[in-house]
Amino acid sequence: MKGNLSSDHPLRHYFVEALHDTFRGEPTIESSEDIEAYLSELLVNFIDMENVFEIHDPYGRRIDSVTEMMMEADIRMNADSFAREREVHRHIGDFLLFWSGLFPEFLMQMKAPGSKDVLLDPVRQGQFSYHVVSTFEHGAYAHEAPIFKKLSDDFENYRYGLSLVRASFEGFARQGWTDGFQA
Repeated sequence: MKGNLSSDHPLRHYFVEALHDTFRGEPTIESSEDIEAYLSELLVNFIDMENVFEIHDPYGRRIDSVTEMMMEADIRMNADSFAREREVHRHIGDFLLFWSGLFPEFLMQMKAPGSKDVLLDPVRQGQFSYHVVSTFEHGAYAHEAPIFKKLSDDFENYRYGLSLVRASFEGFARQGWTDGFQA
């Protein structure tokens, strides 16, 4: 992931604290330092919409449907390597966790009639994509595999946790501060 904020940026600190406070206060969410760090980096990374839609086909065209991302991730179709398969599945998991947790209203648009993703189950696909990433247990990926196993196994709880983080954003709006946290 490539978050563009410095390590001491206040927004990065906010995400870390919001995730930690939310997860600590919710008994249904099994949290750990590595999951909180991963999710805070995800939030920082996805501040930039270019990162939300970072998957491109071999011709440089941005892919914005999960169905097309799944084809791009399939080694039998468009993925030119197992590393590419892993990278795209990681992104699919991140993409679906982000949208379903923070902005679930986006899922209605994503699944609208005529959409390429109309038949997609975002939760099951997110879990599956993280599961695929978790199977890369050797070499450079070995240390990250357990994080993705947790994300796969507890996808719905982390999704719920992100919805609580969104509620904390919305708390700022109720206090009259609306710049920067609107969907």
